[in-house]
Amino acid sequence: MMARLRLLLLFTLLTLIMMGVGLVAGAYFGTSPTGAMTIFFVIAVLINIGSYFWSDKLVLRAYKARVVERHEAPQLFGVVKKVAQMNDLPMPRVAIVPSQTPNAFATGRSPQHAVVAATEGLMRMLDRDELEGVMAHEMGHVKNRDTLVMAVAATIAGAIAFAARILWWNSIFGRNRNVHPALLILVILTAPLAAFLLQAAVSRQREFKADATAAALTGKPWALVNALRKLEHGNSSRPMEVGSPAHAALCIANPLRGGDMLVNMFSTHPPMQDRIDALEAL
Repeated sequence: MMARLRLLLLFTLLTLIMMGVGLVAGAYFGTSPTGAMTIFFVIAVLINIGSYFWSDKLVLRAYKARVVERHEAPQLFGVVKKVAQMNDLPMPRVAIVPSQTPNAFATGRSPQHAVVAATEGLMRMLDRDELEGVMAHEMGHVKNRDTLVMAVAATIAGAIAFAARILWWNSIFGRNRNVHPALLILVILTAPLAAFLLQAAVSRQREFKADATAAALTGKPWALVNALRKLEHGNSSRPMEVGSPAHAALCIANPLRGGDMLVNMFSTHPPMQDRIDALEAL
């Protein structure tokens, strides 16, 4: 029930943001603001429906992930199956991301449609206990029904950012000046930022819970701590070359480069040291 309420709230807030972009777009292009808001509302509803049913396919495509069979990744399959059984969940599909940066994510609208993905770098870098901790974290997202909420947030936030980007380019090269420049700039800057912050808030809260779920399930919080340290070093020194900022929230570690205060403030992930401290306190 809480997962459904979070999803409904997310749909509502991001739809309202997109309608706000439509309001300014309508005024800017000299059309009816109400009509433009209606069009953007319909677009938002279609995106909501599409992201609900096909978010997993969009995420896998963004990361160039390939769904594999047991014989192609026997250790990964074995670990995922063990963790799924411990959670009393159906076996998810398993995918491999062609990246040497160590990372992992889970997606899918329900446990019956879940996909767990790991990068080639993750499988190479972690030992079996650490891999189990990471997969338990991802299956924790599946169990807590986070995968749908986070994938939908990523999809809609990306759409809002795209709509705001169109306004930005038209404000530079277009001839219409029906909207005050200050209001146009405000929407261009704040619409994608608001969507991003909503996405980040969802992700940050969920990461701590998934960490705790994984530690309790495996009984090896130290293994996840070791894995997180390796992931932090691996992603900061070599950010992922696939994926997009809109989908960064899905990964267990932030796959984007950045260590300054501004980046940390708007990161989709809580600081790694905070997560490690919370695990070590268990």
